[in-house]
Amino acid sequence: MAAHGQRPDRTGAAARPPVLGVDIGGVLIHRLSDDQDTSFFGDTPMRTPAVDGAFEALAELAQNPFQGRVHLISKARPATADRTRRWLALHAFSGRTGIPGDHLHFVPERADKAPVCERLGITHFVDDRIDVLRHLGTVPHRYLFTGGGGADDAPSELPEWVQQVAAWPDLAEAVRRSVRTVG
Repeated sequence: MAAHGQRPDRTGAAARPPVLGVDIGGVLIHRLSDDQDTSFFGDTPMRTPAVDGAFEALAELAQNPFQGRVHLISKARPATADRTRRWLALHAFSGRTGIPGDHLHFVPERADKAPVCERLGITHFVDDRIDVLRHLGTVPHRYLFTGGGGADDAPSELPEWVQQVAAWPDLAEAVRRSVRTVG
């Protein structure tokens, strides 16, 4: 018998509910070049824009199909983590998306996202770096996001386990489609 909130898979075993993980830089916060006034690492980081459509898509996904199971997982040292928290607060991220502040996780190295994803049961992950996605072997649905000024390390041929997406509306639809096909 499946646990509450879990659907049985085709074998009758309990399938884990979908859980979305999302990187921040280049996925949520636009990654602009360091010499621009609005760069997150420049003189006015709070003026760095959100990636177009990110807040709206995350608000929809957080309601359905993820029902509150959305986590932000970012590689950041303490100073950058603090700047990120301030940016999220300034932009009313939690209120606009429904994603609570305790669903924000920082790791010191990109590879450290993997154990966090495993611990949280992440089934879908969005990042702008293929090297991060390579580490996430326990995550069945991995998305390389290229619409936030990042994805500078994308290979010319993508591995079969990753889907490349350039805009948040398309990403949200791809994620919703993958959740529908799993259940």
